Amino acid sequence: MLRAAGVPGADAELVADSLVRADLWGHQSHGVLRLGWYVNRLRSGVMSARTSPETVVDAGAVAVLDGHDGVGQVLAAHAAREAVERAGQHGIGAVAVRNSNHFGTAAYFTRMAPPRGCLGFLATNASPAMAPWGGREKAVGSNPWSMAAPLGSGKQMVMDISNTAVARGKIYLARNRGEPIPPDWAMTAAGEPTTDPAEAIAGVIAPMAAHKGYAISVMMDVLSGVLTGSGFGAAVTGPYQSEHRGGCGHFYLALDIAAFLPLPEFTARMDKLVGELKSNPPAPGTAEIFYPGEIEDRAEALARAEGLRLPAQTLADLRRLAAELDVPYTLEGDECA
Repeated sequence: MLRAAGVPGADAELVADSLVRADLWGHQSHGVLRLGWYVNRLRSGVMSARTSPETVVDAGAVAVLDGHDGVGQVLAAHAAREAVERAGQHGIGAVAVRNSNHFGTAAYFTRMAPPRGCLGFLATNASPAMAPWGGREKAVGSNPWSMAAPLGSGKQMVMDISNTAVARGKIYLARNRGEPIPPDWAMTAAGEPTTDPAEAIAGVIAPMAAHKGYAISVMMDVLSGVLTGSGFGAAVTGPYQSEHRGGCGHFYLALDIAAFLPLPEFTARMDKLVGELKSNPPAPGTAEIFYPGEIEDRAEALARAEGLRLPAQTLADLRRLAAELDVPYTLEGDECA
């Protein structure tokens, strides 16, 4: 379907893999549910199917890329590779991306760094979703950020969070499932708590950790929007609409671990940290302690063994989209979803 919408083969495979991988990790809010939104933006022309990043600053450890409204996943992957390469040369690599689009799950791109001996950090801005602390109108994006570090045996410790109480995609997923949302996730446009996903989408999402989530989100916009020369605040629009260009900015930082201490020593220290976390006595009702990223790895292993179960609405959207693009619909087992 991405190829039918004009995305070149290798880029289409990257985007498709990023979406399916999110589903495998158990984050269906960022999986194939979003495909229709991306295709609509490609068909309307606000997102370019052919992504051609331009290097506008090349300063050793630092680079700035202009994405020219290309596909967010392609630009984020390019930034990851560029940052890791520069980190190998200078010990640190920082790549700023302007004029991009929504790229899905940030962890997909930070996970690219540990296999090459680096720590990966990625921040992005997003369309306004929450109000400034004490306000009631959307002005601040969820502005997710992620970090990934290698462990022994090829595993990784990975954090990927937005700064809202919940990622907006989870509210769309609840709507697709026909389920209510918890009352502390969002407020209506009038500022009242709601359990209705539709009212939440039209309203304001709550920040995580009260004023702290608001402050962190603003600073992530400083890194990914203001510093990169891209859009920030109200100038960023989301993938949920197809009328306006995205204006998203990203900031990717790679640290070459060997520049700080030998990689085997680092992974041994990381494994010791994991051991301390997992040996902590569990609280009542908790069966096991997990380190960041472990739940996603287990979910992927299980899904690869048993298959994915997608919401009926998501499957219906995929069937409709395939018909619109005149692409054969070959997904198996959707009658069981």
